[in-house]
Amino acid sequence: MTVTAEFHFDFASPNAYLSHRVLASIEARTGIVFDYIPVLLGGVFKATNNRSPMQAFAGIRNKSEYNALESRRFIDTHAIEEFHKNPFFPLNTLNIMRGAIYAQSAGFGQQYIDFVFSCMWEKKINMADSEQIKMALDEAGLPTKEIFNAITKAEIKKGLIDNTEASVQRGCFGSPTFFINNEMFFGKDKLANVEAEIIKQHNL
Repeated sequence: MTVTAEFHFDFASPNAYLSHRVLASIEARTGIVFDYIPVLLGGVFKATNNRSPMQAFAGIRNKSEYNALESRRFIDTHAIEEFHKNPFFPLNTLNIMRGAIYAQSAGFGQQYIDFVFSCMWEKKINMADSEQIKMALDEAGLPTKEIFNAITKAEIKKGLIDNTEASVQRGCFGSPTFFINNEMFFGKDKLANVEAEIIKQHNL
């Protein structure tokens, strides 16, 4: 059976970054490569009446503290020593998400995605600031001018909107979301289930 594995993500999500860091090991064990699907988390939240964990957990005693504990356990388990909280979080990722749409269409999607995740959650750069984005892309040797020209174009804007709407239609309500064929999983804590589903469907 053909297995399609999709990772629906927004750079704004630290849990998407943490998942991203683990996917390569799942790919190595299963032989299935994930398709990275950029979505705009703000658009997902608006369409589903959802809120960020920061807002959803506000005022709930012990909830945020436990969420932080689970994140630390995940980081320790997978030895993700490079992770740092971004001091500008939460921030608007519209431009860098449109950039992901263009980068994929232009053939350097994975390089761009790896780098921008690193800027967000390792280098602590303000990736909502156009000048900071440009400086970072220049330092990485990515085609900065080309990317910034592209993200103003209607087809790139539409690509991100279409991805976001299609993801919500399939059941997405946040990031990270995974689809193994038509089976959906949400959250970094479901990665073991994601891997098990890949193996299950691969053997059908």
